[in-house]
Amino acid sequence: MKAQRHPSEPARLAALRAYDILDTPRESDFDDIVRLAAQICEVPISVVNLIDEHRQWFKAETGLGVRETPLDTSLCAHVILQNDFVEIPDTLADARMSDNPLCLADPGLRFYAGALLKSQGGFPIGTLCVLDNRPRTLNEVQRQALQVLARQVMTQLNLRAVIANEKVLRSEIDHRVKNSLQTVGAFVSLERSATDDNDTRASLGRVEGQIRTVAALHDHLGFSGNEERIKLAPYLDQVVNLLNSTFPSEISVQGRFEDVEVTPREASLVATIVNELAANAAKHSFERSSGTIKLIGQRVADAEYRLTSSDDAAPRAPQGSKVSRREGMGLKILGASVRQLGGGMAVTHNEQGYSTQLDFHLSGA
Repeated sequence: MKAQRHPSEPARLAALRAYDILDTPRESDFDDIVRLAAQICEVPISVVNLIDEHRQWFKAETGLGVRETPLDTSLCAHVILQNDFVEIPDTLADARMSDNPLCLADPGLRFYAGALLKSQGGFPIGTLCVLDNRPRTLNEVQRQALQVLARQVMTQLNLRAVIANEKVLRSEIDHRVKNSLQTVGAFVSLERSATDDNDTRASLGRVEGQIRTVAALHDHLGFSGNEERIKLAPYLDQVVNLLNSTFPSEISVQGRFEDVEVTPREASLVATIVNELAANAAKHSFERSSGTIKLIGQRVADAEYRLTSSDDAAPRAPQGSKVSRREGMGLKILGASVRQLGGGMAVTHNEQGYSTQLDFHLSGA
């Protein structure tokens, strides 16, 4: 006898497909459940069975060797119309299954017991079932175990659905954050281009650079999928690339950073330091038309990280406000960032150019 459709079949199918589990590869989490169910119930066959529109598909099975069968011969298609737990001691004695080819075969499926798999909305999407080739019954412990394991299947499916929904939500948030950063960055860039005041232009340039580093950090967090830790070296490499893309072609920024895993806050502070070191050097060091800024980061002790910056520009002769400007806003930003990392800074200059050394604490160093 072919099973009737569920009274709320469209809603039931929608609930099943919302889990996005159909036609996915085998997974040990579900394989372990069917093996355990078969062992506890002392049967050769156990299946995590999902009832689709025209087929029954097995997320996990032991003893069958196939992943799906037609719905016309499905025993579970009958069971999802019944109570939470169904046990059929002899399928040939049940009117719904007595003419089923799977039960009439030799050897046929002569025993069936199944616990419903219910969506969070209460729709039956399938069963965790056990089968045997001979009539029999389960004891009370086996029945309870089968229902507990069915709940474990749904716990797995519901957890995966929550994670999938969070990924979709995060993707949408990521998209909006990126758009917002691009909009703000474009506005700052326009304002910087429009102003004739050098100090205002320099300040807006720092803001624009910080927006770029925040956007890069956002990309790295999204790529890693880890909100708690980030690899510092790839992130700083990207910051250096951004600097090279915005600096005049005559000025080159080179970076070599030993990798450590740090918190997003630490990564943001170090990127601010790198940004300011390069920006200050580009603005204040170079009198000739070209030059190189070198940035090197390395572990120097447990939890300590050293960042050095040097350039090959000839030092300028003291010219009043020009020297104080190097020691002004940029140095204040550097100092504030280094202090937040529990470190210190030393600046020197000689015939080879300026050099800055910063030592600070990083949780991953």
